Amino acid sequence: MRGILLVARRDFAAYVNTYWGWVIITVALLLDGVLFQAVGVTNTPQYSADVLKQFFYTHGGVSLAVGVVTTMRLFAEERQTGTMVLLESSPLSDRQLVMGKYLSAMMLMALFQALTLYMPGMILVNGKIGYDQIAVGYFGVMLMSSAGIAVGTWTSSISRNQILAAVLGAIVVMFFVMCFRIAKVTDPPFNSLFTQVAFYMKQFAPFEEGRINTENVVYFGSVTFGFLLLATQALTSRRWE
Repeated sequence: MRGILLVARRDFAAYVNTYWGWVIITVALLLDGVLFQAVGVTNTPQYSADVLKQFFYTHGGVSLAVGVVTTMRLFAEERQTGTMVLLESSPLSDRQLVMGKYLSAMMLMALFQALTLYMPGMILVNGKIGYDQIAVGYFGVMLMSSAGIAVGTWTSSISRNQILAAVLGAIVVMFFVMCFRIAKVTDPPFNSLFTQVAFYMKQFAPFEEGRINTENVVYFGSVTFGFLLLATQALTSRRWE
């Protein structure tokens, strides 16, 4: 556990002590604010709960994008700068390296989520929504972001440069996001399969409404575990090349 925290602190410090992490957060906050303005401030009367639901819908997409951009540097940058050799020669296991870097990205994601709390707060001040709906919505965003960050960790572990890692991560994440569209143009039983793995329309939708379903939590947890396992195996295989 100490090794995982050591890697996490090192990488998180690299985010917050340089312009990289703050540029990501600034751009994401700007995009989040524009989308919130578009869906939350309209001339058409809306229920506060519906505005909050729309916020989490757009905020979830922004958070996935933040996850992809954040993780592209985790291992790919180490290879570009030549510091990957130092990590591979350290006493830390591949699992500790993967978990530490994943945790650092999750810490940056948590910081980003904290900085967006003013938007649900504005809805709360001007309308009637429950604190539990806000908490559940953010819980769902963090779960989906965790899956996206795990995907990005894997693509970074198999890529030799950051651009390739970002492109591969974006492709895989977009596949999971767009699965509900694919389900509409495929025949049974594949349409049911694509519907079940869709990030938004199936797995994230209940969190937007303030509902926690065990199956959705298990799904995002399984995706996270699976891609982190793939990242660990990718590092292990590279050691023997």
